[in-house]
Amino acid sequence: MNIQLFPKKNSKASIWSGGLTYEYMIYPKTANYTDRDFVFRISSATIEKVPSEFTKFKGYSRYLVMLDNCLDIEVNKEKRIYEKYEIMEFNSDDEVTSFTKGIDFNWMVSKKISHHKLKLTNNDQNYNAQIIFLFSLDTTVIKINEKPYNLKPHDLLVIENQKKENITLHFSNECLSGILDF
Repeated sequence: MNIQLFPKKNSKASIWSGGLTYEYMIYPKTANYTDRDFVFRISSATIEKVPSEFTKFKGYSRYLVMLDNCLDIEVNKEKRIYEKYEIMEFNSDDEVTSFTKGIDFNWMVSKKISHHKLKLTNNDQNYNAQIIFLFSLDTTVIKINEKPYNLKPHDLLVIENQKKENITLHFSNECLSGILDF
């Protein structure tokens, strides 16, 4: 089992048409964002321009969560509103226009991966997925099999669990929790 902490302060910024995007992790490590050859990518972005057209990624599913306010959005010309921390799941080929400024969490997953899920959780959980990640929404202590990890707001903790061992996690605060199996 491999456990990695990706602090927000260490994420690298790049420009997208509506603001900045901060990449936490791309998998596999040899993948390249611009080549669109990754299995998954975890990032956070600022939406500074209204309206903003989201970048399309053919062949990817996408999860988006607003971290600071609600999201007023159109997906394929259909109006939708998502509350703060409400999970939006969509096809990354969709036409997506945001009418909200703010900060979001993004997780893009290749459509070649059939088992992936994102949820909001704040209670003890048992996992046995190959990839487990936790994105802190506030200062949080996460215990993995009783070993504590201290996360600041918007830090990312990733567990690579290739043997699919059972792992018990305890949370001191609400987190976004994602799982993925190859």
